[in-house]
Amino acid sequence: MSKLLLEIQGLRKQYGALEVLKGVDCTMREGEVISIIGSSGSGKTTMLRCINMLEDFQAGRIVLDGEEIGYEQSNGTRRRKSEKDIARQRALTGMAFQQFNLFPHMTAAQNVMLGLIKVKKMPRDEARAVAEKWLDRVGLAARADHHPGQLSGGQQQRVAIARAIAMSPRLMLFDEVTSALDPELVGEVLQVIKGLAADGMSMLIVTHEMRFAYEVSSRVIFMNQGVIGEEGDPKEMFANPRTERLAEFLKTSSFN
Repeated sequence: MSKLLLEIQGLRKQYGALEVLKGVDCTMREGEVISIIGSSGSGKTTMLRCINMLEDFQAGRIVLDGEEIGYEQSNGTRRRKSEKDIARQRALTGMAFQQFNLFPHMTAAQNVMLGLIKVKKMPRDEARAVAEKWLDRVGLAARADHHPGQLSGGQQQRVAIARAIAMSPRLMLFDEVTSALDPELVGEVLQVIKGLAADGMSMLIVTHEMRFAYEVSSRVIFMNQGVIGEEGDPKEMFANPRTERLAEFLKTSSFN
């Protein structure tokens, strides 16, 4: 059995009086691809953002690759780690968002190279070689010297994915990466993620593409009102949902 990569225990997150995550527990092993599905507002994206400390959380533990993320216990007191520590831990994950967040004045290759040079202190020629490798991997070798404005939405998202993966994260996080794309561009991005799954990359994917979740995932987590309502093998879950809430959700989703 592969190594335990991620462990979440009793994760709670509030925005003021609103409790978004109400005690989430889950584990993930190396090489797993887990899709997180559920209605808008169920806590899917918040969970991802807590894993890489884009959001603070009020209670619980997140352990990634053996390290407790974001906080430490000292004399019975929970304390936020230093910004330097958190920045280092953030590099354990790569994240691709709904919006591509590319720098418009930089070419595709320069966007991918930036983190390698600034964060990993890689020499420019080495960073360029890594950028070219990953742009080729996402089918954009011929677009390396194009600026984002010269690329379609799907191509920009593939550059954003290449940029995240080039940093060699232990875990890739995808947050609704197709939701800002025109329908005809969705397939090309999902195809890239399927290829990464086939390569054995560890991935947590928040998605509303049910057919994709069904095909690519080793496991699916159904979030419902801030807790995990159900989880398991996608084929079993989609064919025989154990809860009424999941059955309702699948009826109204794009899965058929």
